[in-house]
Amino acid sequence: MSTPFPFTAVVGQEDLRLALLLNAVSPAVGGVLVRGEKGTAKSTAVRALSALLPEVAVVPGCRFSCDPAAPDPSCPDGPHEAGNGGTRPSRMVELPVGASEDRLVGALDIERALAEGVKAFEPGLLADAHRGILYVDEVNLLHDHLVDLLLDAAAMGASYVEREGVSVRHASKFLLVGTMNPEEGELRPQLLDRFGLTVEVAASREPDQRVEVVRRRLAYDDDPAGFAARWADEESAVRQRIVAARELLPSVRLGDGALRQIAATCAAFEVDGMRADIVMARTATALAAWAGRTDVLAEDVRQAALLALPHRRRRNPFDAPGLDEDKLDETLEEFSGEDDEDPDPDGPGGGGGQPPPSDGPEADGGSGAQPEAGDGGEPQPSGAGSGEQSAARASEPFRTKVLSVPGLGDGAAGRRSRARTEHGRTTGARRPRGALTKLHLAATVQAAAPHQRARGRTGRGLVVRRDDLRQATREGREGNLVLFVVDASGSMAARQRMSAVKGAVLSLLLDAYQRRDKVGLVTFRGAAAEVALPPTSSVDAAAARLETLPTGGRTPLAAGLLRAHEVLRVERLRDPARRALVVVVTDGRATGGPEPVALAGRAARLFAADGVASVVVDCESGPVRLGLAGQLAGELDGTAVTLDELRADSIAGLVKDVQRRAA
Repeated sequence: MSTPFPFTAVVGQEDLRLALLLNAVSPAVGGVLVRGEKGTAKSTAVRALSALLPEVAVVPGCRFSCDPAAPDPSCPDGPHEAGNGGTRPSRMVELPVGASEDRLVGALDIERALAEGVKAFEPGLLADAHRGILYVDEVNLLHDHLVDLLLDAAAMGASYVEREGVSVRHASKFLLVGTMNPEEGELRPQLLDRFGLTVEVAASREPDQRVEVVRRRLAYDDDPAGFAARWADEESAVRQRIVAARELLPSVRLGDGALRQIAATCAAFEVDGMRADIVMARTATALAAWAGRTDVLAEDVRQAALLALPHRRRRNPFDAPGLDEDKLDETLEEFSGEDDEDPDPDGPGGGGGQPPPSDGPEADGGSGAQPEAGDGGEPQPSGAGSGEQSAARASEPFRTKVLSVPGLGDGAAGRRSRARTEHGRTTGARRPRGALTKLHLAATVQAAAPHQRARGRTGRGLVVRRDDLRQATREGREGNLVLFVVDASGSMAARQRMSAVKGAVLSLLLDAYQRRDKVGLVTFRGAAAEVALPPTSSVDAAAARLETLPTGGRTPLAAGLLRAHEVLRVERLRDPARRALVVVVTDGRATGGPEPVALAGRAARLFAADGVASVVVDCESGPVRLGLAGQLAGELDGTAVTLDELRADSIAGLVKDVQRRAA
């Protein structure tokens, strides 16, 4: 086993380390979601925490890590008699993004269950993580149904496996830690709420601290065991402090005054439901225990709010995470001094919001901001002679109608178009290809029944062989890729027109956020085309890119179509199951180079040859209309609509209507 990087050697990241330690003290806090850019020690800190947790007493031979002092009466390996057991180190189990449901919750031996009536159960990762840490890197990329199963087990403290009338339950209590990069997509709000605490992490901009990070990392890579040995005393001290805080936790008093501050804070920030109040109460209690106190102070409540509320107060994906600390302080001050007893804030233990120091034996003695988008007035030139105009603001986003692609897809996880999926309503049965995951019981019995006499059946159970098993085929919903190809040239430079186009794209991004779609943006202007927004589900990144999109210059329509075709080609290699819909926003004009219109037509026919669904939003205006957008739609084998139809909720509904006609 490799030597993990010491937890106390992590430089900075105080909030991250504190949140992890509070969950180590009180797993009832509900886990940690760590959000931040890549390369900020998210995974390093999580993996290092497992080495600090005390050893776990277990029943010898139990695959579900039952506590010998209080064994689980319904353990599949039981019943166990209470008594002495062995010990093992606390585990950290990692859930891969591509894991199957069977790998997560465990699998039943269906053949033995049918033939012998035996609950032959192979435990999954939820059983392995019991009484330890379950770590999910890139949790925002995990399939929704796996996240639901994971969070349900975390909330109930047990995992349930139900397969065709055969039921298994086992205890599954663990410290849940998820990490994610928001640029790669957000979690749905209802899933965010299930994480107890959240922490935003970023790399330090202080040169001295960055130097120390590099120094410690290089020292660890050169000699992991020696580096860990130099931090052994600090690691031991934190380990002992965790044990002491766990023992003190039941004695911590959460007075009425602190409870009123918690309730008032959650009400002031208008968080939904009551989970935030409960998490804040548990976090404040853990903070007091970590500080060695038996009373919860106002500073504990404040720190608990900063950790438990930011991800719960977001009203939509455009809201930046975080809390208004001035408002938080005002609320706490308004409801302060209402407890019967006012513990001495300078008493033993001090404040609860301090993680262990990271300055042990080795203590150390991008691009610029984008200019603000235009304010809706007259465009101002941004470059002499370039014809480029400042960016127009997007119009107010709106709720879109369901946009779907015709036919039956192969099931990229999502909530939009019809697809063959592992989850949904059962539509038939087939022979399994690879491991059996969803048994079609009736079809299996029907396949095995004619052979029972030949197989010498004598008992009550069926004689079932591998060839008899049938996989259930299911129909659910998939996510799609909506790729916008937007003309940002001089002929499209009207600010109101571009504002409406941007608003429509942002509206579909909001819808994609909820339906697990990808949305991309290709723009063309001047002499070339560029991928302004690679296919993504990150609404925050999309909003920033669209707000700064300028207009002006010539109209290289062919270049825009070819770049979009290349984006789709690459995406088919990365994500072959996800079907695409191309929305071209243009007046159809093409300038620059020899025969630009003919060249654009040839580029458009590439989409038709690939069978890509498409629609052209005709932005041509004025009394004389050339109808070039209609010609382009014909080359795409799609449909053209006028700019007048690009209003509040028409673009999404229009695409749906166009696809219905094409089906």
